[in-house]
Amino acid sequence: MYDIFLAPFVDFIFMRRALIACIAIALSCGPLGVLLVLRRMSLMGDALSHGILPGIAVGYLITGLWLPGLFMGGIAAGLVVAFASGKTAHKTILAEDASFTGFYIISLALGVLILSVKGGNVNLTHFLFGSVLAVDREILLLIALTTTVTLIVLALIYRPLIYECFDPHYVQLMGIKAGTYHVVFLGLVVINLVGSCQALGTLMALGIIMLPAITARLLTKQVWTAVGVSVLIASFSGYLGLVVSYQCNWPSGPTIILLCGGAYLLALAFYIIRQRQYKRR
Repeated sequence: MYDIFLAPFVDFIFMRRALIACIAIALSCGPLGVLLVLRRMSLMGDALSHGILPGIAVGYLITGLWLPGLFMGGIAAGLVVAFASGKTAHKTILAEDASFTGFYIISLALGVLILSVKGGNVNLTHFLFGSVLAVDREILLLIALTTTVTLIVLALIYRPLIYECFDPHYVQLMGIKAGTYHVVFLGLVVINLVGSCQALGTLMALGIIMLPAITARLLTKQVWTAVGVSVLIASFSGYLGLVVSYQCNWPSGPTIILLCGGAYLLALAFYIIRQRQYKRR
């Protein structure tokens, strides 16, 4: 048992870094995912996860693999997609989810095109799917900084975000500027997607945010309980995914996300069975 579950983390520093990165990502993405679910913005999170790709691609062309360049490029692209989608929804008959869909498809295609033409297939695969086992000291510090900033800002704006989730009319009556908090929240989602994609890639980064949160929503009734369960599921999936990927020589990112998906399917089955039993009573 020791050789399977502990030895890889004791013997290899890259495994320890990968585990720390997964836990740090889980700590920030847990509450963000729960808030995305409560605010009915899950698909918008998906749009933003794809929308950051062209910014990362442009950052790569300008600065190479210099981490701050990739980070700033991804943030800029994500904020542009969020801003353009919001403005389109306000100025046209399109709903916000429809405008997000249009912009994220364009962004994804543009990013893939740039990386395919200028970056080569290896770099395209790296940016799309990532490699948590390749996390180095600089990326780990970036993820830790992102997590710290996210938790501090969420602690400051937690109440208005929760009020808006459950009672938007109360927010209006209190004179709270919900739009400002919404923009800040989207900014947090963007920086976490950019930070997570350094380890999991743009196609997998959203999985560590949404799947644990959706699972927690099925199993819990209170917000903070859902946040705790989401963090635990993401952290355990990260640990077990690293173990399985190491022992079976599987890609680490998809393995972690599939374990999150397995937890969701189990929770879904449990929820359905519990609802049937409740109806029989």
